[in-house]
Amino acid sequence: MNAHRVRLLPALLLGVSSLLVASPADRDEASPPSLGATADLSTAPRVGVDRPKPTFMLHERDKRVHGLKPFQILVDAAPAGSTLRPPPGSYAGPVVLTKPLVIDGDGKVTIDAGDRGTVFSVETAGATLRGLHLTGSGDSHDTDDSCLDVRGHRNVIENVVIDNCLFGIDLKQSSDSIVRNNKVSSKPRDLGVRGDGLRLWYSNRNLVEGNEVTDSRDMVAWYSNDNVFRGNVGRRSRYSIHFMFANNNVVEGNSFYDNAVGVYFMYTEGGVLRNNLISHATGAAGMAVGFKEASNAVVEGNEIIYCAVGIGSDLSPFQPDSKIWMRNNRFAYNGIAVKLTSELGGNVVTDNVFEGNLTNVVQAGRGESGRNEWRGNYWDDYQGFDRDGNRVGDTPYELYAYADQIWIEMPPARFFKNSPVMELLDFLERLAPFSSPELTLKDGTPRFIKPELVKSKVTG
Repeated sequence: MNAHRVRLLPALLLGVSSLLVASPADRDEASPPSLGATADLSTAPRVGVDRPKPTFMLHERDKRVHGLKPFQILVDAAPAGSTLRPPPGSYAGPVVLTKPLVIDGDGKVTIDAGDRGTVFSVETAGATLRGLHLTGSGDSHDTDDSCLDVRGHRNVIENVVIDNCLFGIDLKQSSDSIVRNNKVSSKPRDLGVRGDGLRLWYSNRNLVEGNEVTDSRDMVAWYSNDNVFRGNVGRRSRYSIHFMFANNNVVEGNSFYDNAVGVYFMYTEGGVLRNNLISHATGAAGMAVGFKEASNAVVEGNEIIYCAVGIGSDLSPFQPDSKIWMRNNRFAYNGIAVKLTSELGGNVVTDNVFEGNLTNVVQAGRGESGRNEWRGNYWDDYQGFDRDGNRVGDTPYELYAYADQIWIEMPPARFFKNSPVMELLDFLERLAPFSSPELTLKDGTPRFIKPELVKSKVTG
């Protein structure tokens, strides 16, 4: 770059930045637009974010599709707004849908892309795909090879079987759609290099209901608000659902088994986790529910069973004067039921059942600041009485950290947790403390009788 171009560069950048921030002529300067998490993007134009999909010749696709009729021919011949009921059988992909159609395969139609590219792309609004089997995508993460791309609003995807695909169902800038009763599994790859079974990106107000996602990588919602995930089943994946910068989503009535992490809220505000069963989130990173700099979430009516960590909270709630409510949940047979890794406070823990856990609660840092609220929980290790018969313990439940302080403050020492030497040290500490134990929590009204888990009301 010569000296003249160097001198021009600052002026050029200034001009570009001026164009980027310049106000449109018709903007009301007295009412500046809302920014950040509260911005209204419902009328924002679509932005092309996909990398161009490569074109593959027939000879580049697996030989199993060479003699199949292209499904695109049937789509092109169907009038917009009509219902396409293709004859049963197998067809060759890929398919691109650019007009509203109802495509009903009645569970007897397979579309196979021959292990190259994306199988089916919906690039319209108001379409319905039902009763199809989509299979045989490519395996490129660069081009997000998937079985189904959805790029328009108000579409319905139901009773679709997806397998042998890198990514399953990929919604980008797709709102007010329904994804219901689908079965999704990934290609047989190592966990980290599989694609996501279901992905929402800048997609709002969608209903994700009754789906089964197995042997995938994650189900994710990024920059996607006000979605409902209801009645889904997730097995043998990494994250059952991972929210990032995604606000006010509802997760209710789902069952998640044998995943590394159940539901994770990262950089979110709002959200409800209600009436779910999360079990066997084990391993070094096993966690049923996680919070990372999240605020104003409600966790209620869930059963969290046999996980390494039940609820793990890192710098949450994050926003000033915000809360995280944990109520009416059952924590059973977990390594650690609730793990709080900051002293910000703001957690309200009420009417939960803690039973059979190796450790009920871990509070990182030094001592109980009193900023968290503990009320009306059932603790299976409570050692008090209920002499007046009101089903509430006569004395508060107090949890102290004795020898546990060692592995709380030195995480590598957790390897020795529950070893004979640590158990002996803990016993001696409780018998005749030679160090000052730390008060982890105090529940002033512990339940004396274990209550039945009452399911919270499900939204419509």
